[in-house]
Amino acid sequence: MPKSLHIDPALTRQPGQLVVPTIPVHAYARPLAEERARRGDTALREVLRHMLVIREFETMLATFKAKGAYAGIAYNYKGPAHLSIGQEGAAVGQALGLQAEDLILGSHRSHGEFIAKGLAAVQRLGADTLAGILAGHQDGALLRSVRQHLPGATPREEAEHFLLLGLLAEIFMRANGFNGGMGGSMHAFFPPFGAYPNNAIVGASAGIATGVALRLKLSGQDRIAVANAGDGSTGCGPVWEAMNFAAMAQAKALWGEQDARKRGGLPVLFFFSNNFYAMGGQTAGETMGWDRLSRIGAGINAEAMHAETVDGVNPLAVADAVERARAKLLAGQGPALLDVECYRVSGHSTSDANAYRTKEELAAWEAHDPITQYSTALVDAGLIDAEGIAAMKAQVAATIAAVTAAAVDPRISPEIDIAADPTRIGRLMFSDALSDLPATPAALLTPLENCARIRQDAKKARFGLDADGKKLSPMRAITLRDGLFEAVLHHMVHDERLIAYGEENREWGGAFGVYKGLHELMPYHRLFNSPISEAAIVATAVGHAMAGGRSLVELMYADFLGRAGDEVFNQMAKWHAMSAGALRLPVVLRCSVGSKYGAQHSQDWTALVAHIPGLKVVYPATPHDAKGLLAAALAGDDPVVFFESQRLYDSVEQFQPDGVPAAYYRLPLGQPDIKRAGSDVTVLTIGPSLYPAIAAAEQLQRDFGLSAEVIDARTLVPFDYDLLLASVRKTGRLLIVSEASERGSFAMTLAANVTRFAFADLKAPPRVLGAPNWIVPGADLESTYFPQAEDIVDVVTTELLPGRPEARVGVRGWDDLALARRAL
Repeated sequence: MPKSLHIDPALTRQPGQLVVPTIPVHAYARPLAEERARRGDTALREVLRHMLVIREFETMLATFKAKGAYAGIAYNYKGPAHLSIGQEGAAVGQALGLQAEDLILGSHRSHGEFIAKGLAAVQRLGADTLAGILAGHQDGALLRSVRQHLPGATPREEAEHFLLLGLLAEIFMRANGFNGGMGGSMHAFFPPFGAYPNNAIVGASAGIATGVALRLKLSGQDRIAVANAGDGSTGCGPVWEAMNFAAMAQAKALWGEQDARKRGGLPVLFFFSNNFYAMGGQTAGETMGWDRLSRIGAGINAEAMHAETVDGVNPLAVADAVERARAKLLAGQGPALLDVECYRVSGHSTSDANAYRTKEELAAWEAHDPITQYSTALVDAGLIDAEGIAAMKAQVAATIAAVTAAAVDPRISPEIDIAADPTRIGRLMFSDALSDLPATPAALLTPLENCARIRQDAKKARFGLDADGKKLSPMRAITLRDGLFEAVLHHMVHDERLIAYGEENREWGGAFGVYKGLHELMPYHRLFNSPISEAAIVATAVGHAMAGGRSLVELMYADFLGRAGDEVFNQMAKWHAMSAGALRLPVVLRCSVGSKYGAQHSQDWTALVAHIPGLKVVYPATPHDAKGLLAAALAGDDPVVFFESQRLYDSVEQFQPDGVPAAYYRLPLGQPDIKRAGSDVTVLTIGPSLYPAIAAAEQLQRDFGLSAEVIDARTLVPFDYDLLLASVRKTGRLLIVSEASERGSFAMTLAANVTRFAFADLKAPPRVLGAPNWIVPGADLESTYFPQAEDIVDVVTTELLPGRPEARVGVRGWDDLALARRAL
């Protein structure tokens, strides 16, 4: 535990100096004769062929973009083409240095890495394993197409055709692409060959690959994850966050209390294909501070991430560096960093006019083309002659032409017919699957009965009101915080795959005490403090889940979602659909909605998250609902953003007469709940707005004889409208109350939909009452910002039920039309 890591001032205040390890630059010097002895002549010739396959494949894409035809095959390719022509040595060298079981994650420029990894896997996988992979994908549909239209002379040739057709069909967004046409050029992947997702966001694979490595480490798998990125990505904060997360000292110092195999650095290799340009900006000398990319390793840990600069023109130099890094990673010495210098001959994309570099520079690099240099080396060593190279090129060109013809032919590679199936993509957004808990409970540090919190909570009442209807204190009754704890506890105890982490999640108990006491039970590797790195927290959670784990992570405040915007909105939300359902993302992201701290700590961002397709969004307001909904979220295989109001952590159960069941239970996501029955007006609440709505309902009944039905939304995505519409049919009037700013809020979406679905039943237009469209003030003014009971009463009595005596007591007497003209 951290308490055991004594910070000794007598040591920390001693004078001295830091010594940075020497970082090798282009140190590879092994003679080709030694490589022949190690790898064999056939393998060395295959390195050349693999580079040629990548070059021809990408030349084909470039030709389509430039001319609309390739090898006599006409096709209007509308998608992107971020090519890596000139970087083939880096891609093939990487694959040569890995094993088939290792996993790579790519960038937007990853056709070469994908093909290289796939070709290497085809060579190395056993025949039976390979046959099973091909037959098992898409129930054998892609394999049948290959056998009918691209017959191979050998099983491995057939597998290569399978690889190339599956990739190209995906790039062309055909139904038989590896990901059903849902990923396209920049998102293609095929896990059975060790090729995990490519990523259109610069540097985004760094955090995901770190999460994959975390899963590999904790599940005891002897394989590594590779984060592929370009040199430009070193300007991205999430990349630095990922490298630091991967290098957390606790993995070596604190993990592994029960199992030494859990101790050691994460097996992730940060592989930077350094082509000297980030789009049109030159990295060294212009946009970065480093002269050699490998230098940045010194800023991460004492080992400088075992960094080195490698000659990416020479695939054998790259393979040597990858093999040595892999050995370190499997020995628990990770992470590692390779700066692989190569040169992108092609433009950043097909619209790139190369205005940022000179003809002289391009010409100078022609002599350093990896295919040219490697071919010359093989010829000089007598491994192949010019005629053999020509024959190899002709065979590769014929293969790519045949694969291309099959990929553009709709009879072989069907186009996706959205007109015939309009909701096809929609059905891929969520799995809606529930995962069974393993039969064997997880190993604990101590029996449950030894946990002080569990003993204390066992003495509490499960219902929050006494016999006289008075509210019990949070010391005497189960609170919302306790309900969350019980759901987490059950899943952590019963599912070894689930890990929980975030800022101050261990001894502190989470920022707001939800996990208090859990550290007494959970080994360090399953519940740990993360760095203050919101992007890395979410990205690693995605990678951990993608690789077969289950992730529960916490952001201290919902406001901090902005620090993990890409990771939540582009990664966590989209990979299930972009994989056509092949990937499951069991990630629960807990976010507290703050109070008292003002503009940067107290915003309700539920609408922002609900706007993003692919995320389920939950916001409970009672202890009973919090426990059941969090249990359902943790049991599901879909990503969930779980909002919690800081004002409600100490609330006790007031609505369920039986209180919060001590036993485990789940509540289905998407079902709102009537908290108070009524007949004159429906009040739908989101989150903590439930409580002022209940107070307002009591005041409306007492002072005006009006009966308000109060419904707690509980979840925003999904949302079943049936109960709400039934209530509106009864009352004819609807007020939706939320603490989110009114403009663009999810409450506005609900109001618009109810107007559409229940227009004939409405006696007045639905009204939204949210926070005003300005910053959240501090504690003393907060009650003037978030809707209060009197504000609800004012809206009901002056707008929804006109003719009632006006008794406006709230501060919201402003003119909304005038405010809108002022951007408010």
